[in-house]
Amino acid sequence: MQTELLVDAPPATKAHSTSLHSTTKRTRTPAVATSEYLTFRLGAEEYAIDILRVQEIRGVISPTRIAQAAPIITGVVDLRGVIVPIVDLRLAFGLQAVNDAATVTIILNIAERVIGVTVDAVADVVSLDTASILPPPDFAAETTEGAVIGLASLGEGDQRRTLIVTDIQTLMAGPQLGLF
Repeated sequence: MQTELLVDAPPATKAHSTSLHSTTKRTRTPAVATSEYLTFRLGAEEYAIDILRVQEIRGVISPTRIAQAAPIITGVVDLRGVIVPIVDLRLAFGLQAVNDAATVTIILNIAERVIGVTVDAVADVVSLDTASILPPPDFAAETTEGAVIGLASLGEGDQRRTLIVTDIQTLMAGPQLGLF
């Protein structure tokens, strides 16, 4: 926190030919960067990705399988003339695949490429300041190494939630996916 000493000089009048300066101590709080994140669930965990990467959210999608594609790529869909690969994030994080009525596909725009990711459910959009995102632990799986930005907690008491803040571009470029 920076402290700045400002001098306030009263206007000169005939009654106050000698001006005494009063000092006022003011405190400035540096601006904290805040970003919005889309939160979603995979199993029992809740993740957050930068909302600026999200193009749209779609319900259940039935992709067309592509021969010899990585197991976590469930196929491709034609989205308004653009062929979009669909990645099952449950499989990317080592969980069992689940496709039910709550399954959602998030269409992302990453490095001028459109990619879909399948998740269990979308929760909401939250604002997080950079100071509220704590660094991740020093262990990481090969799949997620470098993709976890940190952890953030929201709410109080029984309503407290921990979010795993993820760099989706790093995840998509990782060794298991190699999409970039």
